Amino acid sequence: MEVLLGNRPVFASSDLDEVRDEVARVFCPHRLDLTGEASLLSARFNSVRLGSVRISYLDYGADVRIEPGDLDTFFLVMIPLAGRSLVRCGNQEIVSTPATAALPSPTRHLDMRWAAGNPQLIVKFERTAVEHSLEQLLGEPLNRPVVFDLGVDLTAGWARAWRGMADLIVREAEYDDGLAAQPLAIAHLENGLLASLLTMQPSNYRERLAAPRTPALPKVVCRALEFIDQHAHLPITTDDIARAVAVSGRSLQEGFRAHVGRTPMAKLRDVRLAKAHEELAAGDPARCTVTSVAARWGFLHQGRFAALYRQKYGRHPSETLRRG
Repeated sequence: MEVLLGNRPVFASSDLDEVRDEVARVFCPHRLDLTGEASLLSARFNSVRLGSVRISYLDYGADVRIEPGDLDTFFLVMIPLAGRSLVRCGNQEIVSTPATAALPSPTRHLDMRWAAGNPQLIVKFERTAVEHSLEQLLGEPLNRPVVFDLGVDLTAGWARAWRGMADLIVREAEYDDGLAAQPLAIAHLENGLLASLLTMQPSNYRERLAAPRTPALPKVVCRALEFIDQHAHLPITTDDIARAVAVSGRSLQEGFRAHVGRTPMAKLRDVRLAKAHEELAAGDPARCTVTSVAARWGFLHQGRFAALYRQKYGRHPSETLRRG
């Protein structure tokens, strides 16, 4: 089994107390007990924070019981890379495998049993970030804590795409000069991860999120278009645009569908594509590359960027860079 984030080590240890203390430094104080053969304990923990999201690889090597209680200040998405774990959170219980991730909610008591041979990829979101994003989607304050369904079906289409984004962050964390050095690109991935969880994973806010919203007025949409054009170089989200024009995220989405025929993020992509085109046309091929320009404007997949560019401008971006 491949060890992820190998160049981002936190510790490797066979001492139970050290393992407990070091993991607690990144997450929270917790109970940690060996439930099987003690000699198998060979914990390895790698972790990195990119933007507001922390990505970690954790393997205990042995059968363990982990009881953090209430996580309180953060959400976790825990994905077994092999083996299985039993996860209880509040009144929910699942067996988590590579096909079923666990998403414990911070206001519910968490108690887990990880079997030996159960390394996990763990994505950590701050609770404040999750709640803020949800408030922006709803256009109103929350009246109760967010509680997700504990099990995440990783075979579902949206969850496979979600896992793909997480894997991209893991790969890029290996390089200091990759996407990890591009705040716009990292913010794009973070927002995609969080928005997918909030809108697709069942929770106690699902019905309110699905409720129809009154479309924004055309003049509000016009102001939003101006904001997008002026701030396309920044890691803005639909929520940022909605906040700038004083409407809810859902209302803005409906307004764009009604009056622009595209979502705010699709329009932002159009503007960024145009900005990338301008930069390529004015760029010096000796100092500028298509890859760097694309990443600077938030295009993470070079093939997709090239396809979008050819569709819009009728030629490959490298031709624009060479010819101006």
